[in-house]
Amino acid sequence: MAKNKKDGSEMSFMDHLEELRWLLVRSTIAILIGGCVAFTFSKFIFEEIIFAPQKSSFLTYRIFCELANKYDLDKSFCITEIPFKIQSRTMDGQFSTDIWTSITAGLILAFPFILWEFWKFIRPALYDNEKKNAIAFILSTSLLFFLGVLFGYYLIMPLSINFLANYQISEVVENNIDLDSYLSLVKTTVISCGLVFEMPIIIFFLAKLGIVSASFLRTYRRYAYVIILIVAAVVTPPDVVSQMTVTIPLIILFEASILIAARMNKTPKIDETNG
Repeated sequence: MAKNKKDGSEMSFMDHLEELRWLLVRSTIAILIGGCVAFTFSKFIFEEIIFAPQKSSFLTYRIFCELANKYDLDKSFCITEIPFKIQSRTMDGQFSTDIWTSITAGLILAFPFILWEFWKFIRPALYDNEKKNAIAFILSTSLLFFLGVLFGYYLIMPLSINFLANYQISEVVENNIDLDSYLSLVKTTVISCGLVFEMPIIIFFLAKLGIVSASFLRTYRRYAYVIILIVAAVVTPPDVVSQMTVTIPLIILFEASILIAARMNKTPKIDETNG
């Protein structure tokens, strides 16, 4: 990374490590501050956000039910009960869950700041015209991440919870779900979807580095579609509507990535002496 000190001299490897260390320190502090804020509102977060998809009155279930009634679809979309209870089986279970959930929320809240820190770290190695795109980079990346989080929360998570809660191998077995298991599903779903929605940004950098191209993505488009369909089939109930609800946004993301790669491949290289 061609990064210079304030006096104009080139930074050594140890200088880069020092910069990286402070990046991580500032990012960790931002996450902890966000976690403290989340911990202050932990009751609201758990009652109105985390445990909301476990209730039949959740927004996604109501919308699906209204669509089913309007278009005369399968009435199984109208969720009246989600048959499971959440339990904590360790003495410090609820307290430790509160702490780690607050840290996860802090990570989500601090995501734009972490991006800004990352941008400052790589900024000296960029061309002048690229440095001007800082705000666009932060806004677009943050927007995609938060859209992914909302997508996971309002679509993937309720569909998964409803499917898994109603899946039954025998009437003998009761669903008393451990608190850690439920929270693991919530955190994994929202964070994973947030990162998946960063696909266009990742493709942008890979195309810029010459690792992938639009022709490469087009060549393997059919395989990507198969993978997307498999993912949708795994995380959703076995019905076409639910699977298409998940599949279509992922396909749009992939196609957007192809357009971004095509634009990057057409962008003329700038001579370093002019950068």
